[in-house]
Amino acid sequence: MALRIFTTRRRLRFIDDYAWPPGLIAKLQRHHSNLTPDQIQRIGLGLKQFFRAYHRGGYRPVAMPSQAVDDLWHEFILYTKAYDAFCQNAFGRFLHHTPAAVLTPSQKTSNEGLRRVWWQACKEENIDPKAPATLPLLFALDGELSIPGGYRYVPDCGGVRTVSTTVGIEFSTQCGGDFSSTSFDGTTDGLGDGDGGSGDGDGGGCGGD
Repeated sequence: MALRIFTTRRRLRFIDDYAWPPGLIAKLQRHHSNLTPDQIQRIGLGLKQFFRAYHRGGYRPVAMPSQAVDDLWHEFILYTKAYDAFCQNAFGRFLHHTPAAVLTPSQKTSNEGLRRVWWQACKEENIDPKAPATLPLLFALDGELSIPGGYRYVPDCGGVRTVSTTVGIEFSTQCGGDFSSTSFDGTTDGLGDGDGGSGDGDGGGCGGD
């Protein structure tokens, strides 16, 4: 148990302290040339939150909720040796890339991964994942930075949905409150499982193919 706790703390500290490979942030800045350096740095913080969620979720499958953070993750993977070394130090295994996604009735696997990331990101920021009053960084970034094609979340969509239905416009905002609902695929799989993290979890070995 002591070794497991030590490993968990060491891996989380490694993620927190990790310095991105030279040139990586500059490549993201060129891709999002309208963003300031501080905003680009927030995307980096979002990716680290995603990595911590994967770790704390026991290395079970995860899904990416942010297009901006997904852009950085994809660029990071292209630094093949650096990314492989990062994964081995942070997780003890390779984390495969999965495209950014939202809750979708036909995509139970990615729904489960999104719920898992939502739960861990909320817990990290002391947000109630079942009744959120605000959003964790990873789920707020696309809207905050006005990312083209990004996924915009609000904590509770009740009022927004009512307005969109009344005026007859298409509703495209994603809702934090939906992660604890069974309305999308009949389950809440991924919500809260593996809570507390695992230094040497055996939850499948990767985030997807």
